[in-house]
Amino acid sequence: MIATIQYNSSKLQIDLSKPLDISMPLRASKDNVNAWYVDAPKITPAKDENWIASVKDGACINFNNIEFNPHAHGTHTECVGHITEEVYSINKNLKHFFFLSEVVTVAPEKLGEDFVISKKQIRFALGNKKRDAIVIRTMPNTLEKLTRQYSNTNPTYLLEETAIYLKQKGIKHLLIDLPSVDKEKDECQLLAHNAFWNTKGKLRLDATITEFIYVPNPIEDGKYILNLQIAPFENDATPSKPVLYKVIE
Repeated sequence: MIATIQYNSSKLQIDLSKPLDISMPLRASKDNVNAWYVDAPKITPAKDENWIASVKDGACINFNNIEFNPHAHGTHTECVGHITEEVYSINKNLKHFFFLSEVVTVAPEKLGEDFVISKKQIRFALGNKKRDAIVIRTMPNTLEKLTRQYSNTNPTYLLEETAIYLKQKGIKHLLIDLPSVDKEKDECQLLAHNAFWNTKGKLRLDATITEFIYVPNPIEDGKYILNLQIAPFENDATPSKPVLYKVIE
């Protein structure tokens, strides 16, 4: 199922029968990936007096309530409304869903007691390539990322200079396999978020950050078409399902 996409002056081909899902599933389990000091997500049947909305409990349907936080419990896409007093909705500001993207793999650098992703690393990985989106896979890349409990672990983050560089390169969509692009405890400076969304100038309302992705090792670095699928939540962030399609060279 080969599709040809006209992108600027180039024609790119992708195989729609070979999607590469880089999202994390959300499960009602203490082993679900977690951050930001909240409890595990819950998926429970609705109840009405003596009636439980579960087929195994005698109902004719399964009818579950789901309790979770999009920022803490899995793959999510957020807009500038995540850090602004004014309300901005990801559902209102993300209006296009297919983008030319580059998958890059980086080994975080040691900086004091932290591990960081530097401008130098991303500049080397991107070179002169022009992309709408960047998908950052950090090393080591193990399945433990799917169940890790990140609270109070000081995970890897982006330096402010890195976010500025991505903005200057015209990257509109930043995807990363970490709970945040910023340091876990930074006195609420959120340097990378603010830099990427340009909060000191004209807000980049159509730019997004997607966190908690997982890029399996068989997916090679390189050029892909990204389909950034979101749930239509009127909120600063929403659960999302980014899917890659390898560009056929």
